[in-house]
Amino acid sequence: VSRETFTMDPLFLLLPAGAFFAGLVDAVVGGGGLIQIPLLFSTFPGAAPATLFGTNKLASVVGTTSAAIRYGRRIQIPWRIAGPAALAAGGGSWLGARAVSLFPPAALRPLILVLLIAVAIYTFLRKDFGISHQRLADPRRELQLALAIGAGLGFYDGFFGPGTGSFLIFLFIRLLQMDFLHASVMAKIVNVSTNLAAIAFFVAHGEIFWQVAGVMALSNLAGSQVGSALALRYGAAFIRKAFLVVVVVLILRFSADTFLA
Repeated sequence: VSRETFTMDPLFLLLPAGAFFAGLVDAVVGGGGLIQIPLLFSTFPGAAPATLFGTNKLASVVGTTSAAIRYGRRIQIPWRIAGPAALAAGGGSWLGARAVSLFPPAALRPLILVLLIAVAIYTFLRKDFGISHQRLADPRRELQLALAIGAGLGFYDGFFGPGTGSFLIFLFIRLLQMDFLHASVMAKIVNVSTNLAAIAFFVAHGEIFWQVAGVMALSNLAGSQVGSALALRYGAAFIRKAFLVVVVVLILRFSADTFLA
């Protein structure tokens, strides 16, 4: 990517702004890829998808890591389950990326659409969902569930990706009885691991637009600071509302991809 492209292409100039907003949204409830990936594909229509996905992951991991660190300074992180879940997710993400060649990810769209609609309805109807924070009474059961969530959604993130953060938050609340704030922190830690695994895969199997990723990473970092500050200030109720907005946007996107493609 040349310097001339950076200074003359209007879409290229939108990348930092898009990355900032993506970092903000991602720090609260995930879903930053909804903004960055379409923008990258619009800006570089001739680039290989693997190159753009790798560029997106490299830009995102900086903001996600920053948000996780900021949350960790204010929120007590259950590392006994967060660490193993992140490791399982990293392994799952690598396997998922390798499995792309065996099965077309787009075939999952109808199933993911149904799941997202179910998540939105459940969250909307359960007004108390994710408002209070508890822990499971059985530590071994808690660890097993964390490992299963990490491995399963890590594989999904490497294989397909959209909505990973939202699914992580939902399952951490539903199965581990967390509130939205703690679930968002856990999701960030797991996402850092899946992003690093995906970056390792894309670096080994393709090219990354390093200069573009660098510019976007700085903007994503700034956005993540704003997003995590908002989440910490306004708490679980605010994150719940943002979560529903992101899930609805995901539903609209998957509906368009499924029925209008």
